Amino acid sequence: MRTSICVLLIITAFSCKNSNVENHQEYNKDISKIFEAHGGIDTWNDMHMISYEIVKEGGNEKQVIDLKNRNERIDASNFTMGYDGKNFWLEADSTYKGNPIFYKNLMFYFYAMPFVLGDPGIIYTETKELEYNGKLYPGIKISYESGVGVSSDDEYFIHYNPTTYQMEWLGYTVTYFSKEKSKKISWIRYDDWQEINDLRLPKSLAWYNVEENLPIDERSRREFINVQLNQESLDSHFFTKTENATIIEE
Repeated sequence: MRTSICVLLIITAFSCKNSNVENHQEYNKDISKIFEAHGGIDTWNDMHMISYEIVKEGGNEKQVIDLKNRNERIDASNFTMGYDGKNFWLEADSTYKGNPIFYKNLMFYFYAMPFVLGDPGIIYTETKELEYNGKLYPGIKISYESGVGVSSDDEYFIHYNPTTYQMEWLGYTVTYFSKEKSKKISWIRYDDWQEINDLRLPKSLAWYNVEENLPIDERSRREFINVQLNQESLDSHFFTKTENATIIEE
C-alpha cells in the first residue's frame, strides 16, 4: 500500500536536523550497538553522498543528499527543489502543493535511520519498552539540545530487537507548527532492509495507524529503489537552483 501525496505533506511537519556528521560526541551504549547492527557509524561517516528513488504512482521521486552538509536536490514529476547551503529553491507546476522548507531532508531523515541519530546535539535517555503483538522492544528516547535543527523540541523513540539490536520501530512527535512539545506519537515500522556498501538501510518503510500513542496496524508503505551510497562528493553546483526556479524565503 502506497502513501498518498497528502499523507506525505502531513508528515512534513516532522522537522529534519541539519548537521555535519563529522563529530566526536559520546554515544549511548545501546545506540552504539544499534549502529553496529546496521554496519557501523564509522562506515556511515565515511560516506559523502546518498541518492535513492521513492516509488510513486505518478512517477518516482529522486532525492540526492550531501551527507556532510545536508544539501539536497529532489526531482519529481511535478517539481524540482533543493537546498544549496544558503537558499531553498523550487521549480514546480500548478499541481504542487507542498513546502520545500518543510520537506527538506524529511524523507532522508526517516530513511537514514538509525545513523542520523549520531548527529551532534542529541541527548539519549531511557524510554519505556514498546510492546507489539506480544513482543517487547527496548527503546531509547532521542531529544535535542536547544537550537538544534528547525524544531529542537521534537522527540524520537527508537526501538530495537533485544537480541540483534537491529532497529525495528521509530516513534516521533511533531512540534513544527505548534512550536510546543507534543504528546502525540506517530510510528514507523522498519522491517524490510537492504545491504548497501556494507550498511543496512531500509528497502521500504511502513507508517502505522495509532491508538493511544501505540502502533496498531500498517496504514501505508513507501518503497526505496536504486539506492547509491558513495564516498565521493558531488560538485556543489549540483545543488544550485535551476534556471526557472524561485528562491523560497524561510
